[in-house]
Amino acid sequence: MSTSTRLIAGQKIPKFVRVRQNFPHNELSEAEIVKIIKENFAKPEFAGTIKPGMRICITAGSRGLSNVQLITRTVVDCVKELKGEPFIIPAMGSHGGATAEGQKGILASYNITEETMGCPIISSMETVKIGHADEIDEDVQIDKNAYEADGIIVMNRIKAHTGFKGKYESGLMKMITVGLGKQAGAYVAHSAGDDNMPPRLFAIGSEIIRKANIIMGIGLMENAFDKTYKVAFLESEDIPVKEPDLLNEAKAAMAKIYLDACDVIILEKIGKNYSGGGMDPNVVGRSRLPIGIKSERMGIWGLSEESHGNATGMGRADVGTRTFFEQISFDDTYPNAITDHDSSVYKIPLIMDNEKECLQASMAICLNMDPEAPRIIILKNSLEVETMLISEALIPEAKTRKELTIESEPFELEFDENGKMLTKY
Repeated sequence: MSTSTRLIAGQKIPKFVRVRQNFPHNELSEAEIVKIIKENFAKPEFAGTIKPGMRICITAGSRGLSNVQLITRTVVDCVKELKGEPFIIPAMGSHGGATAEGQKGILASYNITEETMGCPIISSMETVKIGHADEIDEDVQIDKNAYEADGIIVMNRIKAHTGFKGKYESGLMKMITVGLGKQAGAYVAHSAGDDNMPPRLFAIGSEIIRKANIIMGIGLMENAFDKTYKVAFLESEDIPVKEPDLLNEAKAAMAKIYLDACDVIILEKIGKNYSGGGMDPNVVGRSRLPIGIKSERMGIWGLSEESHGNATGMGRADVGTRTFFEQISFDDTYPNAITDHDSSVYKIPLIMDNEKECLQASMAICLNMDPEAPRIIILKNSLEVETMLISEALIPEAKTRKELTIESEPFELEFDENGKMLTKY
């Protein structure tokens, strides 16, 4: 028995109940999504931007968006129907280890390949300077292949950002500035810190819209189940004007935890496919911003395969597992830290041998927890929060929330001989 194991052995794990959070189901079917995209491409303001023989660049990001393969392929097919020549570029700043191969690999993990899309995928980290954002006195650059295209279709999910708040957060302006900017452009965009990102996204993004051949933006909106409920087509000049309203709509639709606070929150997994920050603080808190549920400590048990070793966000947690630590690729994680000009969410938490000890250690280092009635929440990740486990001490509060349904009697968590949780929910 290790010293750490001995010191936390006295932490009694409470009983838990299964809880369902009730969110509205308003997602679009695949047929509805295809219909919306085709109808918009038939409108003169969009169809008229693509002429026969034009090389059209379509952006594809690093997030695991709902219906991303279907949506991207439908956009490709619509460009072909207008006699354009589409190609896809990974537009993801420094993700994928800030390498062309790594970024193409991320797209492949979402089944976005030349074979599935029916068009070339051109991945490069090379950028070209195309202008200057006078408001912030910064040169503006974008992906060389995108700039040389006859037209660019910018596509991204519009949602609340994990690290800053403003008129522009995650969305089309960020895709234009950070995604198309590759590592070099993303580095410039982040160089004044998170608090200054919204005005920088506007300044740089607006200059790119003026100087590059952006012909339209496609904003993807997702509900609390991470399912597409809206596909918004914007003419290029309308992107900075209309995106703020779409952002507010997206924030109202996003998931949350319908409890105010807890002592410990456990995430079974973090990863870039769940959130750009590995975990979404808009849901699970642990941020310098007043967002998400309040918790004194956080534990993380693993890293998703889809994150390709990128452990961005681990610095928000207090405790992790050895399994999590062994899944980290520093070559894939640290380029994000350097590009973000920030090390805080990239620091390694305390590492315990297994999931049970991670939970016990998280409890042990609490300052204000009642050891006889610890308030603990266990989530699969920060994206899938429809079902969760809560400890007995949170049942009274849960019963007052109409959005929550308790689905079981209290029970003990089950762990195997290696400390891995066996309980399913």
